[in-house]
Amino acid sequence: MEMHVAPLSGGIQHVTLDGAFDIRGAADVDLRMATLAGAHDRILVDLSRVTFLASIGIRTLLVNARSVARRGGRFVLAAPQPMVNESLTTAGIVDLIPTLPTVDGAIEALSTAA
Repeated sequence: MEMHVAPLSGGIQHVTLDGAFDIRGAADVDLRMATLAGAHDRILVDLSRVTFLASIGIRTLLVNARSVARRGGRFVLAAPQPMVNESLTTAGIVDLIPTLPTVDGAIEALSTAA
């Protein structure tokens, strides 16, 4: 799995994940994601290029979202593919991490958050 980070205005970190978020994909991004979550308080994770989401990938997202939230920040997910969205919904993650259908909507949500 590839992970690209682009800073946006307002201190938002736009993380784009690309590939399968399985055990190997999680191993590829865990350390970088944890470092980012420890250093920034507005993180947008673009899931539009994630082709598969396993429970280990869900764990990675949840752990980092909690890390950001503990410091008063916001961590949002954006643009999941239908199968990935189904995995997030079935696991109840959409009730724990804001999940928006578009990247623009996620940027707006992070920009207006206090």
